Amino acid sequence: MGLAHRKSFRLLPGVRMNVRRRSVSFVTGDRHSPRRSRRSLGRRTSLLRLPGSLGRRRSTRRLGRSRTIRH
Repeated sequence: MGLAHRKSFRLLPGVRMNVRRRSVSFVTGDRHSPRRSRRSLGRRTSLLRLPGSLGRRRSTRRLGRSRTIRH
């Protein structure tokens, strides 16, 4: 089993940069607001957390394809 390596840097309040071996990603938003991320390999993700039993909604786009997941 391989080990995953990630280093996270906080650039501004609500903005993080994650560095992995093969890619770099930027994440905006915090626990109480919609979160958006963009990776250097072309993947974009939006995450919206809803209160109570409504759960969360995540949308992922990758190289022209789109997929929405409800939890």
